[in-house]
Amino acid sequence: MEFYMAPMEGLTGYIYRNAYHACFRPMDRYFTPFVSPRAQGGMKGGLSSREINDILPEHNRGLCVIPQILTNRAEDFLRAALILKEYGYREVNLNLGCPSPTVVSKNKGAGFLSMPHALDMFLETVTEELDKMGMEMSVKTRLGIYSSDEFYHLLEIYNKYPLTQLIIHSRVRTDYYKNTPDREMFGYGLEHGSSPVCYNGDLFTAEDFRGLTQQYPKLGYVMMGRGIIANPGLVEAIETGTPLDKVRLEEFHQRIYEGYRGIMSGDRNVLFKMKEIWASMIRIFSDDGKYGKKIKKAQRLGEYEAAVSQVFRDLDIVEGAGFKLY
Repeated sequence: MEFYMAPMEGLTGYIYRNAYHACFRPMDRYFTPFVSPRAQGGMKGGLSSREINDILPEHNRGLCVIPQILTNRAEDFLRAALILKEYGYREVNLNLGCPSPTVVSKNKGAGFLSMPHALDMFLETVTEELDKMGMEMSVKTRLGIYSSDEFYHLLEIYNKYPLTQLIIHSRVRTDYYKNTPDREMFGYGLEHGSSPVCYNGDLFTAEDFRGLTQQYPKLGYVMMGRGIIANPGLVEAIETGTPLDKVRLEEFHQRIYEGYRGIMSGDRNVLFKMKEIWASMIRIFSDDGKYGKKIKKAQRLGEYEAAVSQVFRDLDIVEGAGFKLY
């Protein structure tokens, strides 16, 4: 089984990836939060300095990283791919899953799924040009906009092209991250997809994983997002039954914390990043809400450090950590 880290905007950037890679069972692949090429502006090829910084090879040494691109314009996709090739990348991923209203309203991310003919033409163009460039692509998709039945036609489109992988988030766009993933439709994709198929959606515990692989014993790839943010030791719990321990978790936290302090100015920016992680990670502790509130209310780094120190000193990690977040 290969394990992948999902691209999560604002969370799984290079500082988080490197801290995770150093402290826990390394992921087989790390997918970057999407880059969104612009027709005009940007630092290079329409990419921002922040986006370039995240994919720099020196920030991802020893990691197998796949940059993800968000666009519905073939020329923008290919321009970004060419820049990524210059940095040494040979594979890119197309984002067809982001459900954000600001993204979908522009027919990007999951919104592109509402335009199957345009998507077909897009994939025809970019796969042909990528082949000439010596590059490959994978796709991360939802099942549709409103209904899982939309996936029958979408899969017909995907099957026409030489994708390295089809990563299926087993929800429709209107689900956002709620409701139950449609594993039956995922099974259809696994059975009928012409590319290797990866599962994504609601893997929070080792029990969740076992249930999935019992249902689909031929499955060879899974992608984890919110489950890993909540419990960075989840892959080890799956593979070896090793429980998450506070010593390693505290080291992991410190690597992220010091990493953000090293590149960000002012308490507010660092606190925003750390609080976003703790919104999920606090759930693996036996907190009645008091400790999490102290972290959330911290306005200065000193207050934050004191609140986090109390968590690691006073609270135990819940057995079977990584329970569902929503």
